[in-house]
Amino acid sequence: MSVIGNIIWLLFGGIFIFFEYLVSGFVMCLTIIGIPFGIQIFKLSFVALWPFGKKIETSPTGNGCLNTIMNIIWLLIGGIWIALSHVVVGLLLAITIIGIPFATQHFKLAGLALTPFGKKIS
Repeated sequence: MSVIGNIIWLLFGGIFIFFEYLVSGFVMCLTIIGIPFGIQIFKLSFVALWPFGKKIETSPTGNGCLNTIMNIIWLLIGGIWIALSHVVVGLLLAITIIGIPFATQHFKLAGLALTPFGKKIS
């Protein structure tokens, strides 16, 4: 069932989200300071490409002070805008019954977009 959901997700906008994340990840990796943020954007991009069946967990070693500082900087740089875009699209998809599974995936991605540092995707 998750394969069918991922294929439908990919055909109806998932590929555009993936490329959006990919381009922004490459832009962030152009500077040395932006490389950790670019790596997190790449993590988001691969979850956005194939989201059904993926679980987002807090990493056992992800409770450090550095992850908290990086998440705060991430929120200020662009994490809040990415999360807001996922929430808006999720709310629009939740209007229809068919769109509810896709809305839940957007809400899952919004949570990951807010604080990607210290998260593990399985």
